[in-house]
Amino acid sequence: MMKFKKTKKTIGTLVASLLSITAFAATELTVYTAVEAEDLKKYAARFNEDHPDININWVRDSTGIVTAKLLAEKENPKADVIWGLAATSLLLMKSEGMLEAYSPKGLDGLDDKFSDKSTPPSWVGMDAWVAAICVNTIEAEKHGLPIPSSWQDLTDSVYQNHVAMPNPNSSGTGFLDVSSWLQIFGEDDGWAFMDGLHKNIHHYTHSGSKPCKQAARGEVAIGVSFAFRGAKSKAKGAPLEIVIPSEGIGWDMEATAIVKGTNNLEAAQTLVDWSITDKANQMYNEGYAVIGKQALAKPVEHFPTNIPESMIDNDFEWAANNRKRILTEWQNRYDSKSEPKS
Repeated sequence: MMKFKKTKKTIGTLVASLLSITAFAATELTVYTAVEAEDLKKYAARFNEDHPDININWVRDSTGIVTAKLLAEKENPKADVIWGLAATSLLLMKSEGMLEAYSPKGLDGLDDKFSDKSTPPSWVGMDAWVAAICVNTIEAEKHGLPIPSSWQDLTDSVYQNHVAMPNPNSSGTGFLDVSSWLQIFGEDDGWAFMDGLHKNIHHYTHSGSKPCKQAARGEVAIGVSFAFRGAKSKAKGAPLEIVIPSEGIGWDMEATAIVKGTNNLEAAQTLVDWSITDKANQMYNEGYAVIGKQALAKPVEHFPTNIPESMIDNDFEWAANNRKRILTEWQNRYDSKSEPKS
């Protein structure tokens, strides 16, 4: 009799263990992202401090490539969540009916511009990355290049073959540059500006951070990139000056959304809930000066102080709706100087 009871208890323990293992296996999330690769381990670790039962499988690439991949998978989605992709890309996916609308817990604490305007929203914002010019001061002095103070300065022939910038078809940073120039200068003058800039471009990269990394290494004197990368390279000792051009700077949000059709909806909602918590925003602030809960933001080392007031009134809907037309025009005009794709 005692032996029977002991066996029954053992079987019960085994069943409970198997159920626990099964439950854990059911919380694997495939998350598509364009977040800088070096930060992904930190993002997952911080999330798992609060939700150890949800495992993140990252699929990471540059914004343009992740966007193209998601669009190609529209009829057979592979991702559960998008965590860290340009809001302009998510607006495009919203228009294609690819996102699961959801109001995460704590949404009312998020700054208004960091959320889709629909109710419930299709996406929520995390942080903003802003355009900037990274200038290698040693290389600039060596080649007799003045430190630019505006976008228009970069069309001066003194900078010929000394400038790198991202290809907007591959890079979200490249697209925010191009779409913001068309808004700052107007369509005709915007393309005229890019014609002048193209004469001074040494090459276009397929990564938004690469031009600044190349400037930091002295491979080019000037990299059109984003402020976060400049600040990070400068903190490591690179001889960089981060310039915020006088006409204003383009910007985009890294944002989060649930992919429609996910088989892991509850876990996906848990991740989106966490993505707008105070803890998550404080994590974003470790690399970005502008975050979804700006009241929590602290100054970021080496970031220029005039970023918030320099951010243009970006029309995300216009940029998303005109994305295909803008990218086709850019490719026809300038793609000849793009680096080969790896």
